[in-house]
Amino acid sequence: MRKPLDLQAFGLMLIVCASLGLQQVALKATAGDVSPVLLIAMRSGIAAVLVGLYMLAPRLRSGLRRKAGAIGGDPVADGGWKPGLLVGFLFTLEYLLLGEALRLTSAAHAVVFLYTAPVFAALILHITVPAERMSLRQWVGILMAFAGVATAFLGQRAGADRAAADMLAGDLLALLAGAAWGLTTVVVRGSRLSRVPATQTLLYQLTAACLLLLVAAALLDQMTFRPTAMVLANLGFQSVVVSFLAFLIWFGLLRRYVASRLGVLSFMTPLFGVLFGVWLLDEPMEPGFVTGAMLVLAGMTVVGSAGWSGRAGLIGWTLRSGQAEYRGTDRGDEAREQAQPGDGEAGRLAQAGQGGRAAQPSEAQRGRGDGGHGAEAKPRHHRQAAFGAAGHHGIEQCAINHAAGHAAPGEP
Repeated sequence: MRKPLDLQAFGLMLIVCASLGLQQVALKATAGDVSPVLLIAMRSGIAAVLVGLYMLAPRLRSGLRRKAGAIGGDPVADGGWKPGLLVGFLFTLEYLLLGEALRLTSAAHAVVFLYTAPVFAALILHITVPAERMSLRQWVGILMAFAGVATAFLGQRAGADRAAADMLAGDLLALLAGAAWGLTTVVVRGSRLSRVPATQTLLYQLTAACLLLLVAAALLDQMTFRPTAMVLANLGFQSVVVSFLAFLIWFGLLRRYVASRLGVLSFMTPLFGVLFGVWLLDEPMEPGFVTGAMLVLAGMTVVGSAGWSGRAGLIGWTLRSGQAEYRGTDRGDEAREQAQPGDGEAGRLAQAGQGGRAAQPSEAQRGRGDGGHGAEAKPRHHRQAAFGAAGHHGIEQCAINHAAGHAAPGEP
């Protein structure tokens, strides 16, 4: 049974959200020496190696030959490689759009528009998944968020000068990056990736981003890399802290605490992004953007904390940092952990939500031919509020994704 939040959880969430909020600011700060797209490609490659080593660590420690699914899953056997390619492409598209946005607009603007991902995911799920119908309260949150986007766009300084036009274009690219993030959440939710460890999904995303963004950087003539002290420090921060350590902290918290509360705290990430942009980069804050940003954040909080159709179930969170995606159910994830005690720490980190279905039957149940039928095996309606780590994100998995997963607010 997960615990309610305590001071330690709040402190660790501050660290995670501050790290994720700082990532866009750091990318913007070094854009003169290395393009954001190239830096994201490099950090994704380094983080992919770290995640791969982390997935192998239990096997190396035990010295035993364990089944692939306990560590990272067999992409051929579990059929996850096809949707893995798709989420890898969408993840690459998200960060390509974000990298280009950071060349045109401020980091504060970029982080706010990027974190509209939950709104896009909620709308798509409402249309495509009958079990994900939104409540009236969540529709109010959606309208608040889009009103905030409109206010932020319309409230920018008027003028036909190049800087104003570039900022508007950058804001639009960041908004499209948020839409790509939201679509990634939907793909993971509705595919076989919802039943594989989050580390496996993360590895798909990081590997694809490294390869495809390197190609994009070359095609866009953005291969300049000046290894200054700040650039190298930023690369280390993005690769190790944002794309890897924040991911580990996040999933450690999810194993111990009620995840719906953690999900609401994750909305501190864009606030940190705005504050760091103003403090470290001296970015101006137009009154229209401040008003719009507050409406966006308020709307996302409403969408993220409200129940879907008033039922207990799932809050999906995509943590994006570079990034991680977690999907878990309030009781379904605990049942899976109990049914698979030998799957190892990495395998227990993030078994995916079942897209409105209950937890999969255990191997013993499948062997008996009962298919896991019973009270806990019956389909349920779930609610979804798709967020992100990190990245992108993270983490993205923040997800985030969000996701890049979670217990219901009513969990005992």
